[in-house]
Amino acid sequence: VSVFLGEELTDILNAIENDTLYVGKSKTLMEIGATVLPHFPKDTTDRNRTSPFAFTGNKFEFRMVGSSFSIAGPIIVLNTIVADILGQFADILENSTDFKADLGKLIKKTVTDHKRIIFNGNNYDSSWVVEAERRGLSNLKTTPEALPAFISPKSIELFTRHGVFSEHEIHSRYDILLENYSKTINIEALTMIDMVNREVIPAVVAYQNELAELVLRKKSISADLPAGLEESLIDRISRLSECLKARLDNLSAQTIAVREIKDNLEMAKAYREKVFMAMSELRMIVDELETLVSSKHWKIPTYAEILNSVV
Repeated sequence: VSVFLGEELTDILNAIENDTLYVGKSKTLMEIGATVLPHFPKDTTDRNRTSPFAFTGNKFEFRMVGSSFSIAGPIIVLNTIVADILGQFADILENSTDFKADLGKLIKKTVTDHKRIIFNGNNYDSSWVVEAERRGLSNLKTTPEALPAFISPKSIELFTRHGVFSEHEIHSRYDILLENYSKTINIEALTMIDMVNREVIPAVVAYQNELAELVLRKKSISADLPAGLEESLIDRISRLSECLKARLDNLSAQTIAVREIKDNLEMAKAYREKVFMAMSELRMIVDELETLVSSKHWKIPTYAEILNSVV
């Protein structure tokens, strides 16, 4: 996770860290390419929509909450973190004999200690992953990787000290989050199995049958009639069908196997590493079949229909 501050605020913090005078840059004008429209000053704040945590002029935007997820949890965490840091600042400054000097030292130390989280570039670029690792920032890619941080000694001490959660409440929420994660992937896997069995396989079989009948009709008319296109399609779809069956069976087996795991974290890891990966492998085959099977037989909306149709 990184924070986007924008060019102006980043320059101000750099000036504080280096004990130099900040000289504000003059605003540049936006060239939008239309001669009939006036130029307007370019904003010095957020124009980076790839950042998970961006300063936008008078506030920070936290953009990491999933669309179906409650914002209550992230707000609790952020507010507790802010309260803790402000408390640390207050402890230092309330006992200060030279408030202005100590405030300057505190701001400088904070910038120096934590500037590694500031990144104003493209967070979608693969080079940022390498740079983040170089800076020592964590890169927790999945829910099972991230959730154990919630029950770390540091986290428990923070929440209990501020009276936000008791240790028991933290572990309860941790178990609920893991359980919800596993149940969600389980439902998605079962839905995928059902769709493949009831929609994809019948469509594939029906189209192969239609192609095979066409080849036979051509051969019945004349052995010299070319049927290479139909035969090549049958061959390709047949091979993909065998792969489809193997991957469908693997997904079904993995879905059944993970239910036997008793530990919530281990179950969540298994759903991510085994069931989710089996779903991804099955999807690759279905996606390829979607491009080959006739739309007459393919009842599930295609990517083209989902993205381009107007209903």
